Amino acid sequence: MHDSLDLSPDSLVVAAGRPERERDAAVNPSVVLSSTFVGTGPLGPGDRGYGRYANPTWEAFEEVLGRLEGGTEPALLFSSGLAAVSAALSLVPLGGAVVMPGHSYAGTVQMAAELAEKGLFALRLVDVTDTEATLEALSAEGRAADLLWLESPTNPMLGIADLPVLISAAREAGALVVVDNTFCTPLIQQPLSLGADVVLHSVTKYLAGHSDVVLGALVARDAGLRDTLHHHRTIHGAIAGPWEAWLALRGVRTLALRIERSQASSQILAERLATHPAVERVRFPGLPDDPGHQRAKAQLKGFGSILCIELAAAAGRSGADNADALVQALRLWVPATSLGGVESLIERRRRHLAEPESVPENLVRLSVGIENVEDLWADLSRALDALPRP
Repeated sequence: MHDSLDLSPDSLVVAAGRPERERDAAVNPSVVLSSTFVGTGPLGPGDRGYGRYANPTWEAFEEVLGRLEGGTEPALLFSSGLAAVSAALSLVPLGGAVVMPGHSYAGTVQMAAELAEKGLFALRLVDVTDTEATLEALSAEGRAADLLWLESPTNPMLGIADLPVLISAAREAGALVVVDNTFCTPLIQQPLSLGADVVLHSVTKYLAGHSDVVLGALVARDAGLRDTLHHHRTIHGAIAGPWEAWLALRGVRTLALRIERSQASSQILAERLATHPAVERVRFPGLPDDPGHQRAKAQLKGFGSILCIELAAAAGRSGADNADALVQALRLWVPATSLGGVESLIERRRRHLAEPESVPENLVRLSVGIENVEDLWADLSRALDALPRP
């Protein structure tokens, strides 16, 4: 009934993906636990057929995300974010070339590097905040790139790419464009509207929002590209479980409220952290002196809920030592990886062996949740105040 309405995203997260309105019908989609579906004769478009091809519980979530991203096709749900990354990288022809930010999610860079080592494609890592260098990489080594991978803000350095310019140049050069939109969600940024071919999400993070599922998703620009990615999912088997899909659908219903709350708290915390003597640097595009502030202000509908701080060295202790001490001293913030849940998470990123060496040892990433901001600040300031002063 709502399909013909011009709904804003914060209404779509609630209204889309619902069952047909019939008397005594359920308001919410059911969890469909079936490995196969009834049918005879040749399988045609829209036939489910088998549990690896489709599931009604996936389809409800896929409708919501596809509409949120402004696509003409439903999304495709995968068993994890990296399963979605694998499917997106499968679009690169054998012997092709991929341009990718060096500060993309570490798992993405690691996968791309391993595929490149096997000779599947050439990998050109760039500082995506340097627009000219990224444009040059599209045609480096005498070969045009086949795929431009974008992440903005980058994880964890929070660099902001000039998406309109880079996407336009890549399409003009004949390269496909994939944008990881996990940090922003479609409520803050819609890359398809800028010309991207595929948008990727770690559904585990903001979309599901409760740190209780591992899922990924892709949204394709057109039906042909979606069919290609759907075939990859079907043949490689990286399908979602129906329970996880149902939890993600339930989680996405509150996405707008969670983003509104966590974004507001992030801005307050970033401004306060910027004045604390134990903090050497705050990385957050919402701060006026952040290198990506003007770009983010022009491109985004908000500055997100992730911020990073770099701890100062003091009293014979390194910034990394102080970063570890900070994380261990916190009581409300949860020391754990991942992001986008209702709880506030914090970690020193270089504790991960796969994190690039260009990420500072003293960098701490904070994923701001929906707790009371004064409680979050009290916990942070108490732990920071206990650190030795520079």
